[in-house]
Amino acid sequence: MSENRTSVAPTVVRLPRYTRADQDEILGDGDDPFGVASAGLSWLPKDEHFGVRHGDRLVAHAGLLRLPVAIGDAETEVVGVGGVAVAPGLRGQGLARLVVAAALEHARTMGPRHALLFCRPPLVPLYRRLGWHPLDTDVRVEQPGARLVTMPLRTMVTPLRDDAHWPPGPVRLRSLPM
Repeated sequence: MSENRTSVAPTVVRLPRYTRADQDEILGDGDDPFGVASAGLSWLPKDEHFGVRHGDRLVAHAGLLRLPVAIGDAETEVVGVGGVAVAPGLRGQGLARLVVAAALEHARTMGPRHALLFCRPPLVPLYRRLGWHPLDTDVRVEQPGARLVTMPLRTMVTPLRDDAHWPPGPVRLRSLPM
């Protein structure tokens, strides 16, 4: 006898907070769930959080944070996108697209003209499909002890407004990365 199940499309919810336990719920409790520990960087927590639940389990997340940035001689702000995670068993089902789209919808209300993220090279094609563009310049980021380092991960940007164009010039994130 076959069981008749109604499939409910996943929806994104705004999360009041996002803890290490939430991250572990999505990715497991490994030492390097994002595969970036070898970069040796310190990261900022995000201020805004969006997630997808499957039943009672959190299965996807994206976080946002406003950050100061210098592009050439111009000082401005970007919305940093980070902590993007999808449970390993549910990848390839559009959850990253869903949670990042919801986060960007909110980012458009935050003021800055662009969103920025850092990712490992294998994820560049995914973010390209989601409308992000890799920068062709090195990005310098602050680290503890007043150190300024070149970001070893790929930097990608996407406009948050129709008339936004990323200006030319060297890029310096005037904070820890997100």
